Amino acid sequence: MKVAIVMGSVSDFDKVKDACEFLNKMEVDFEIRALSAHRTARELELFMEENDRHIDVYIAAAGKAAHLPGVIASKTCKPVIGIPIKSSALEGMDALLSIVQMPPGVPVATVAINGSKNAAILACQMMSLKYDELSEKMVAFKKNMEEETLEKEREFLKNF
Repeated sequence: MKVAIVMGSVSDFDKVKDACEFLNKMEVDFEIRALSAHRTARELELFMEENDRHIDVYIAAAGKAAHLPGVIASKTCKPVIGIPIKSSALEGMDALLSIVQMPPGVPVATVAINGSKNAAILACQMMSLKYDELSEKMVAFKKNMEEETLEKEREFLKNF
């Protein structure tokens, strides 16, 4: 199982590191690249040509015009998850709308602005359909999240 994380710029890494951490926690192999849909279009195309058969899910992070997730989706039949990055005066809304408004036939699943951890969780949920060991890890992750939330509630209610 493998995920490709593609950022539009190395400056986006601080926004996608939570995805890397989650994938590491789930022991999911991933490759991370900084390839722009505009500035390094040929290199992006070469990366996809050379690696698409080994990738289960793409995660693409981009700000402003945010064409990267859509360009990747146009070149693969694999799932693509877009992360809109807050990088302009529009607080990431420009990126969100660019990613979510894809033409028919070129879907991109989209998470919240700077929502890289949810992108990694969604990628793992998608791959859980194919990989039983990952499915078990995701069930345990969700159960742990439930238990932590209930424990916080119990602590909270002690004050009332």
